[in-house]
Amino acid sequence: MTRISIASPNSPVNALPFSPGVRVGQVLAIAGQAGLDPATGEIVPGGLEAEVVQTFHNIEAVLGAQAASLDDVVRVDVYLTDPADFGPMNAIYAKMFSSPPPARTTVFVGLVPPLKVEITVLAVLPQDA
Repeated sequence: MTRISIASPNSPVNALPFSPGVRVGQVLAIAGQAGLDPATGEIVPGGLEAEVVQTFHNIEAVLGAQAASLDDVVRVDVYLTDPADFGPMNAIYAKMFSSPPPARTTVFVGLVPPLKVEITVLAVLPQDA
């Protein structure tokens, strides 16, 4: 199958050698997104909660480039720098997905400072997409 690079003008510009999203058939893998403002390329102000919300907006932008939404997501990987941020992130996460929520893994890692969160998703697109 052919690998197709997916991007959106509503998500941050990526200068690194990877695609914001890659589609193979009906599967869309979205690379790690962070709380970057697409207009400025800078981390949004407001701390962890603002970063998590912006991260999901950036994910939604790449999904939207394929006429998809968070409802099409089947797996989420969340990377946090501080275990104390799990509760606030989880509260926002719970509001982002309808029931049943996708499968999820959350790990604590070192991210490029000053990032606090990075999230990847895997979506399965409808047959007509």
